[in-house]
Amino acid sequence: MLTLKTVIERNERWYPDVQAYVQGERVLTHRQYAQRVRKLAAALAATGLARNGRVAVLSMNSIAYCEIYGACEWAGFMAVTLNFRLAAPEIAWILADSTPAVLFFEASFAPMVATLRLALPAMRCVCIGEAMAWAEDCEALLARGDEAGPPFGPTPDDYASLIYTSGTTGRPKGVLSTQATVLATAEMLAQEMDMAAHSRSLLITPLFHVGARNVRAAQAWRYGTCVIERGFDASRLAGLVQRERINTMFLVAAQLQMLLDQPDIDSHDLSSLVTVGMAGAPIPVPLLERAIARMGRAIMVQYGMTEGQIASLYRHELRPRGTPEEIRRIGSVGHSLPHGQLRVVDERGADCAPGLPGEVWFRNASVMDGYWNNTAATLEALAGGWMRTGDIGVLDDAGYLFLIDRKKDVIISGGENIYSREVEEALHRHSDVTESAVIGIPDVRWGEAVKAYVVRKPGAAVSAAELIEFAATQIARYKCPKQLVFVDALPRLATGKVSKVALREAHRAEGR
Repeated sequence: MLTLKTVIERNERWYPDVQAYVQGERVLTHRQYAQRVRKLAAALAATGLARNGRVAVLSMNSIAYCEIYGACEWAGFMAVTLNFRLAAPEIAWILADSTPAVLFFEASFAPMVATLRLALPAMRCVCIGEAMAWAEDCEALLARGDEAGPPFGPTPDDYASLIYTSGTTGRPKGVLSTQATVLATAEMLAQEMDMAAHSRSLLITPLFHVGARNVRAAQAWRYGTCVIERGFDASRLAGLVQRERINTMFLVAAQLQMLLDQPDIDSHDLSSLVTVGMAGAPIPVPLLERAIARMGRAIMVQYGMTEGQIASLYRHELRPRGTPEEIRRIGSVGHSLPHGQLRVVDERGADCAPGLPGEVWFRNASVMDGYWNNTAATLEALAGGWMRTGDIGVLDDAGYLFLIDRKKDVIISGGENIYSREVEEALHRHSDVTESAVIGIPDVRWGEAVKAYVVRKPGAAVSAAELIEFAATQIARYKCPKQLVFVDALPRLATGKVSKVALREAHRAEGR
């Protein structure tokens, strides 16, 4: 059966001189990529790493990051991707949970890693860039590898990746995907995004995200090219699309807005774009009209999660000047993927009639294989053979899915998931705070922003600015409140739980 290693071998044999990865002036063909991946996999095996051994990565986007992915795919190692936006305590928890044998890190993160490594003395630290005394140099490690590769390879059932996502409790959960699952997802995504053979994708979404992992794998499936950007820069994006003749890229609505707002956007040729995948929030109709006017019908909406891909609203279905029904459906996330099923169910697990809200369940070949070290959460999420999303949605008569709420209380800001409870827990750690509650509020730039309502202890004088800065020492800054209001008490339901509905109403009443 096919593995991710098979794809690398096939591309090297069939299309050795086709570009595999481009970053700035640096280019790797499929032959060069396979050669380096083999050597790195062999070097890691020589350190004692075996199949399903864990390799963590803390880095911004780079060719080196993709080579680490490739080495794991070639040998059957498990890639553990770390969100570089997280605070040190959050990364420390993930490392303690996943216990990687090796941590690759970009040199800019050395101060953080210097502290993190003390809690895991057996973890080998490898620096991408100029290494320090306590870390190995990535290029030196690769150079020691056998050109023939390691003496073993993967099976389809070997775990390919361990990508952490937050749960309802605010604790991250490690999502496990086998090589077979990643391959199936790659094939589906290549089809969904109309990736032609030898097409070119722009990777600007962080490679620690499942979205970037999937685009990278889909492009390899179509023996094409990934053009890598370290991060999103709206001022560079249009020029990059023109220069590299990009066919596919993935954006959130906030990034699309920033791209279209660039003063020189009309001076660039974007005609190479075939598909621009959008996720994170429904696209406002005025923004969609602007995008179609500038890019043609390249926009499509995708609905997924770290645990699997769920639905798509295709390019031809986005008609901002269509019938009232077509305009209404722009607010949906489309239909289930062709090789899968989707349901909206009530609390008893029975299918809801069209128009009635319920929890979204789905199943297809992209569904995760479980949560790392969390059997209870795995059994709960995959009960009965369906992935339970925790999202509340409604199906219309034609099977279009509309998301109306998030059961897990997640806030989506700039495409990033922020869970209320983890923000609340960070605020609670301040000695002057009695309790707090967090909601998502509309934000023109990011879709949603975090707002906190806080009850201070009697006599406490901590300011809103001081409390926000304190939170930034506990969690990633993008998760911190953009607004913080002090109140005497939080509104509660009859059960004693905080009423988030009342807080949202209070925000609207404040007119902010």
